Amino acid sequence: MSLRDGPLGDVRPPILWLAAVALAIAAVAALALFLGGRREDARARAYAVTRQAADRVISPLGGVLAAPVRWAGDGLDSLQNYVFAGSENTNLKRGLAKALTWRDEALMLREENARLRALMGVKTDPPLPVVFARTVIDARGPYSNTRLVDAGSSRGIVEGNPALSEHGLVGRVTGVAPDVSRVLLLTDVESRIPVLIERTNGRAILTGDGGPNPQLAYLRTHSPLREGDRVLTSGDGGVLPRGLPVGAAVKGADGGWRVALDSDAAPIDFVQILLFKDFAQLVPPAGLPAAALPSTTTEAPSATAPAAPPAKRAPKAPPPP
Repeated sequence: MSLRDGPLGDVRPPILWLAAVALAIAAVAALALFLGGRREDARARAYAVTRQAADRVISPLGGVLAAPVRWAGDGLDSLQNYVFAGSENTNLKRGLAKALTWRDEALMLREENARLRALMGVKTDPPLPVVFARTVIDARGPYSNTRLVDAGSSRGIVEGNPALSEHGLVGRVTGVAPDVSRVLLLTDVESRIPVLIERTNGRAILTGDGGPNPQLAYLRTHSPLREGDRVLTSGDGGVLPRGLPVGAAVKGADGGWRVALDSDAAPIDFVQILLFKDFAQLVPPAGLPAAALPSTTTEAPSATAPAAPPAKRAPKAPPPP
C-alpha cells in the first residue's frame, strides 16, 4: 500500500512551512560556514603570530649557527685563491711581458716614422732625385769610418753621390754594387769635402782625421771665425751640390777650428742619397746661353808703308894740288 493510500495520504504540508524550513537550514549552513571561516582566520593569525615569534627567536640563533659555515666557506675561498695565486701571477707576468714588448715595438715604430718623415723633409734647391736606404753595417776602425747601405747601382746610385741623414750631410758614396753601396763618412781620414762658412762666405776643406769632429783645413776667410758659425757644402769643384748642411764651427783642443757635425744628433740608421752627378742637373744647358764675347784675334795691316828713298851723298871735294 502506498503512502498516498494510507491514513496520511490526505495530509499536505503548506508551501510556506517548506520555505521556512529551507531558509532555516540555509541560515544554519551559512552560520556554520561563517564560524568555520572565522576559526580558520583565527588559526592563520595565530599561526602567523607564532611564526613571527619563532622567527624572532630563531633568527639570532640561526646567525650564530651559520657563522661557522660562513667562516668555513670564506676560509675555503682564501685557500683556493692562495693555491691558484701562483698560476695567476705567472699568467699576469707573461701578459705584462707581451704588453711591454708591444709597447717597445710601438715606440720604435713611432720614432722610426718620425725620423723618416724628417728625412723626407730634407730638400735641395733645385730638387734632386733621391734614394732612401737603410744602413746595414757599420764598419769602424781606428781611422776608417764607413757604412754599408741597402741600395746600389740598380737604383741609380753612382760613386760620389752625397748621403744625408735627417739632420745633415753624412758622407758620400765611394763604392757601389747592384744592391749595396759604401758610404765614406765625413770623419774618415780619407774624407775631403769643400765647405763654406755661411756668415763670412769663407772657404775651407773639411778634413776627417778619425775623430768625431773633422777639422777645417786651408781656411780662407776675411772675417775671423766664431763659435757656432754654420758650415755648409760650397759646391766647389762640382763634387757636391752647394748648401747642404754640415755642422757648426767649434774650437778644438789643439786650438784649430773643427766642425761639430749635424749628423751626430741621432744614430745614422736611414740615409737619403742624392743622385747628383754634375751641375748640369741643377741648370739645364739650354738655360745658360753662350755670352757674346769680343774677338781675341788681331787683324793684319792692309798695306805696307813705302820705303823712304835713300839720301843722296854729297860729292867729295877734289884733293888739293
